[in-house]
Amino acid sequence: MVDRLKPNSVGLLGVVFMAVATAAPITAMTGNVPVAVAFGNGIGAPAGYIFATVVLTIFSIGFVAMARRITSAGAFYGFISHGLGRVIGLASGLLAVLAYIVFEASIVGIFAYFADTTINAQLGVDLPWQVYAGIMLAVTAILSYFDIHLAARVLGVFLVAEIAVLAVMAFGVLLQGGGPDGIPASPLDPAAAFGGTAAGFGLFMAFWSWVGFESTAMYGEESRNPKKIIPIATMVAVIGIGLFYVFVSWMAIAGNGLAGSVQIATANPLGLFFAPTEQAVGHWAVVAFQWLMITGSFACGMAFHQCAARYLYALGREGLIWRRLGRTHPKHGSPFVASFAQTGIAVVIVALFSVAGQDPYLGLYTLMALLGTMAILIVQALCSFAVVGYFWGRRRRGGHWFTTLVAPLAGGAGMITVVWLLFDNADAAAGPAAESTLFTAIPWIVAAVFIGGVAGALYLRKVKPAVYDLLGRIVLEDTRERSVHPVA
Repeated sequence: MVDRLKPNSVGLLGVVFMAVATAAPITAMTGNVPVAVAFGNGIGAPAGYIFATVVLTIFSIGFVAMARRITSAGAFYGFISHGLGRVIGLASGLLAVLAYIVFEASIVGIFAYFADTTINAQLGVDLPWQVYAGIMLAVTAILSYFDIHLAARVLGVFLVAEIAVLAVMAFGVLLQGGGPDGIPASPLDPAAAFGGTAAGFGLFMAFWSWVGFESTAMYGEESRNPKKIIPIATMVAVIGIGLFYVFVSWMAIAGNGLAGSVQIATANPLGLFFAPTEQAVGHWAVVAFQWLMITGSFACGMAFHQCAARYLYALGREGLIWRRLGRTHPKHGSPFVASFAQTGIAVVIVALFSVAGQDPYLGLYTLMALLGTMAILIVQALCSFAVVGYFWGRRRRGGHWFTTLVAPLAGGAGMITVVWLLFDNADAAAGPAAESTLFTAIPWIVAAVFIGGVAGALYLRKVKPAVYDLLGRIVLEDTRERSVHPVA
């Protein structure tokens, strides 16, 4: 008997909260928009978010078509295994595991940086960043041990608060009529997305801001009516996040003025948001902003922890890596063994960066984010092509020509473009960390994991065919693959 996750633990809002928290609006806005404005597509950053919204929405059309047929905690792993075969599926699953494992460690770094700077500035308490990192890791492990509904509620509170402070800033600027240039329309001009000093870098930062939205599919086994909830939650997350990002980044530029935005983002990145907040709303909102950057990054890290634990759980219950990873808690239904394993891995990564004397933001956050982003973008591209393979391959399941053929092909092409943007702009994205040995090794680590997955699958096919047959195929009775009902 397969240990199963607790069914009916989370509804539509809970899944949306988990996905949006993983995308981390406040961290994405304060971390990515200033550098896009300063070093990327300049005042065209909002237009870059429009472009990313369109591409990711097209990608999601094929993604949700698969989600209506297949429900598995492995998400990409299960989808690609069904669409492109078990060999590519296992290799992609290991890449996804790598991505979500290092994403938690990455966010621990920026959480520690935010906590250290804010608490030191506002309370005068100066503690090593490792203390804050340890607190986050411990609290995340405790919350993840229990029912996912508890984690979803905690994330929901933090998420509402961080969205609220961003919205207060944006609407404050809008209601006061903008800044020196009023409310300019030029940042929304589609051509502006490809302007600035390095448009490719600006576009990459826009796409980076969405990483984690696809986590909706991982909660299918724990959600109510997953065939309905997961597709809706995915589209709500993608489009909702996109519209919000466009509005907030547009108002941040409007509040500072067209010329002023580039100058401020270059000299004082957080000032791009703090200055208009101070002017349009008041100092109290800036203080709230700083504290919510801490809670927002915590919510993001916990959401990534949940994703990593579910991937490890999915691999464990199929007899891969370590079978005990596939156990669930008898009372809470949580993947508690996989969750604790993920905590242990994150602790080791953070400890290694600490021993090496690396900065939590410029080192830990940046390098782990680049490694994880490169891995997950490759998996997303493969997932798009897996949709085509699943619906139009040898078994020819068909489906609507647009949702299962045209949209996935276009989405796959878009994902490949984003992967190229990452390769082409990796030095700029890494900043000072580009000088490290780990930065140079990132593409090789990704390649090694993928090749290792291919080799492992081929080994299982020859030596352990029973285990090989299970790869990406465990779907429980009430959420099993549908093969008779057409997909719209």
